[in-house]
Amino acid sequence: MADGAVDAGVVGGGGEPDVSDSLRTFGAVVQGFRRRAGMTQEELAERVRYSVQTVASVEQGRRFPTLEYVRRAEEVLDAAGILSGAVQHLSRQPGLASWFRQWARLEATAVSLNTYECRLVPGLLQTEAYARTLFENQLPPLGDEQIEAQWVARAERQKLLWERPNTAFSFIVEEHLFLRRTGGADVTQQLIDHVLRLAALRNVEVQVMPLVRTAHAGLDGPMQLLETPEARWFTYNEGQRGGLFVSDPKEVSVLQMRYARMRSQALSLEDSLGLLQEMRGAR
Repeated sequence: MADGAVDAGVVGGGGEPDVSDSLRTFGAVVQGFRRRAGMTQEELAERVRYSVQTVASVEQGRRFPTLEYVRRAEEVLDAAGILSGAVQHLSRQPGLASWFRQWARLEATAVSLNTYECRLVPGLLQTEAYARTLFENQLPPLGDEQIEAQWVARAERQKLLWERPNTAFSFIVEEHLFLRRTGGADVTQQLIDHVLRLAALRNVEVQVMPLVRTAHAGLDGPMQLLETPEARWFTYNEGQRGGLFVSDPKEVSVLQMRYARMRSQALSLEDSLGLLQEMRGAR
């Protein structure tokens, strides 16, 4: 993206990936094997135990196929390993909304990543139980395959914390996110335990913004800031129905100032961990 460009996109609640050339090509290959086998979409759907809508969406390049779908389709269509080979080269990541993928690509090589959240615990810090609670309560409702794809994508992103030990991760999280007890007391306790373990990593810092704060620089909402190996900074802000990716240095600078101020307004690293440990013990 060019300097100064601002890119915003909106995706529906279903989280379907955008159509791409690789998905279209894969869908055409599946369709070709199905027709060679003399099957209708309805017949293939019955054999692979997926809905007709799923079969049609895969063939049209609108849905990223699950590995289980590929395995069953390859067996039913006698595709001799061609489908499982082709699926490795698809350019879309299942479970990531189209407007988030550009940011996810930058995340994978960033030298620093700063995240402030006031709505939910950041994805990189979530446990599986907490994340699935969020997915299961989305509206419009998600199907089982969509929930699974979203969790797999989130778990894959979380590997960044361990696989990139030279990347500095900073998180500022509102205290009320833990007090809300999303998913119940047990899910919250597991979540706090998990966050404490992550905060023990040398490249991860977690600060808690206390409930009572007379001044708060982040009242406009959540933000993420990252620095690339080329020393360029980008920001990503998420709303109800989409995300805003910003590369304009002036806009990024404003959010950098706000994040720096929030770091001073939040509890210190030691006090943040102490509060989380205290909250963990409150059942």
